[in-house]
Amino acid sequence: MYLEIEDLSVDLGEFQLKNINLDVNEGEYVTLIGPTGSGKSVLLETIIGFYSPDKGIIKLHGKIMNNVQPENRGIGIVYQDNILFPNMDVYENIAYGARKKFSEEEIHEKIVKIAKKMKIDHILHRDIATLSGGEAQRTSLARTLIVDPKIILMDEPFSALDITTQKKLTVLIKKIVRDYKTTVLHVTHNFNDIWNLADRVGVMKDGKIHQLSNIHDVFSRPKSDFVADFVGVQNIFEGKIIEIDSERAIIELNNGIQITSADTECVQKIDKNKNDKILIAIRPESIIFSNEKFESSARNQLKGTIIEVIESGPTTLINVDVNGNIFKGLLTKSSAEFLEVEIEKEIYMSFKSLNVNILDSYKSTED
Repeated sequence: MYLEIEDLSVDLGEFQLKNINLDVNEGEYVTLIGPTGSGKSVLLETIIGFYSPDKGIIKLHGKIMNNVQPENRGIGIVYQDNILFPNMDVYENIAYGARKKFSEEEIHEKIVKIAKKMKIDHILHRDIATLSGGEAQRTSLARTLIVDPKIILMDEPFSALDITTQKKLTVLIKKIVRDYKTTVLHVTHNFNDIWNLADRVGVMKDGKIHQLSNIHDVFSRPKSDFVADFVGVQNIFEGKIIEIDSERAIIELNNGIQITSADTECVQKIDKNKNDKILIAIRPESIIFSNEKFESSARNQLKGTIIEVIESGPTTLINVDVNGNIFKGLLTKSSAEFLEVEIEKEIYMSFKSLNVNILDSYKSTED
């Protein structure tokens, strides 16, 4: 592994990082998400050396970093508030850190190259005060990249920008990171950053990483109800297994509702001699709605009553009561209009057994 974090704990008094284990491959783009105050920024600042761990190891490219000064770790960091020197123009800001490593001739060549890639070559001699948010953030990133860091840490670098600028900068960052073969650990609250940039994603809460996996697994196969809730699964139900084999499980919810899961990875782990309660999760977009009974191969087909309709931009969220179990589904505006969704209307639902995920643990957002 390129970056290895082993059993890392940091005690800051009112907040602690607890037994963090994290690995990042060379050239990989990993994002960290989680509620405010979950410890994402503290983890980045511990990796770069601003905080000292109480226990555990930070290893970069095979070398233990715990006692290495921040400026000698070969790690760059980009913050939400791009910290640029107001008394220097764009060129001088980018060159600042590089002067410790390269000659003026090398620096000039590197600035010309990176400024062109970052699309700021036309503003190199501009005053910092005249830059837009996107220009300032590109300058900050160029200043970080020019010193050839072993890894770049990014702490919500796009959150202060408007949506249009965010989209443009995300596309640009993706190309730059690929061109420079840069390794990145990126803290974000924006799920679009994950979909557009990340190879893997970690979910944090209360100073712990609760799941670290590829994007599909985190969003479609969350390991706990906290992760499921945070990434928007929304449909989380408690039930008991009433039938199980190596390929499927039938789970009974409240009031006799039965759901079939083909989550074989979890099904095969379950002790078939026990009748313990489990949690299942279904993403709202996995549910298909109809005004008529389905003719479908989907194992799960239910009938319920719409109890709430929530319009949100181009989508409509509907809550459907099935014998006291509330299912949440997501529709496009046109689908909602076609189905004529309204409160107290009866509606049919269908979802595949493959889309019913069995959760590994009960770690709740309320704990």
